[in-house]
Amino acid sequence: MFSSLFNFDFIEIALTVLALLISIVVHEVSHGYVAYLCGDPTAKEAGRLSLNPLAHLDPFGSVLLPLLLLFLGGPVFAYAKPVPYDPRYLRHRRRDELLVALSGPASNLVQALVGAGLWQLLWRVAPEATVAGFGWYLADFLLTYVYVNLVLMFFNLIPLPPLDGSAIIGWFLPERALRTYYRIQQYSMPILIGVLFLVPMVLHWDPVALYIDVTAAPIYDWLCFA
Repeated sequence: MFSSLFNFDFIEIALTVLALLISIVVHEVSHGYVAYLCGDPTAKEAGRLSLNPLAHLDPFGSVLLPLLLLFLGGPVFAYAKPVPYDPRYLRHRRRDELLVALSGPASNLVQALVGAGLWQLLWRVAPEATVAGFGWYLADFLLTYVYVNLVLMFFNLIPLPPLDGSAIIGWFLPERALRTYYRIQQYSMPILIGVLFLVPMVLHWDPVALYIDVTAAPIYDWLCFA
C-alpha cells in the first residue's frame, strides 16, 4: 500500500517537473527569439535560442524551487536562467522591451491552449483510454501542462521586477522616471522573495496563491472541463 502511494506521488512530481521544464524552456527561447527579431543578436550568439534544456536550466529555479513548492502544497512555478539581451541593439527600445518581456507569458498562453486542445481531443476521441495505463499518464501530463503554463503566464505578468510584467510599468513611465526604474531593478529580487515567502509566513496570507486562484484556476477549468 505504502509503495503504491509513493509511486503515485513520484509519478505526479515527475510529470509536473517535466511540464515545467518544457514550459520554461519555450518561455525563455521566446524571449530570445523576439529580441533577435527586434535587432538584438545576444541570445542567438550565446546559444540561447536552442530548445535544449541544458542551455536554460537554473539548478535552484528550475528544479529545487518547484520541488519545494510541490511538497509545500502551494502554487508551483519555476524560472530558468534569464536569456541575455542587450537593449542597445533594439530598434525601438521602449516598445521592443515590452515585446520581449511579454513574449514569454504569450508563449505560455499558446502552450496552454495547445495542451488543452490535445486533452480535449484525447477525451472526446478515446475517453476510456484516459482512466488507465499510458492514456492516464498522457491525460495527467496534458492537464498538468495546461495548468503549469497558466500559472507561469499569470505569475510572470505580476508587475514586479524581475518578472516580465514589470515591463508594463516601464511602458507608461516618462523617460526620466524610466531611468530611475532601471536603476532600482537590481534591488527587486528581495521584494519578490518577500512577497512569495515572507508575507505568507508573517501575515498568514498568501497574495500570490489568491491571485492564481482567481486567474489561472478558473481559466484552467474552462479550457479543460467546460
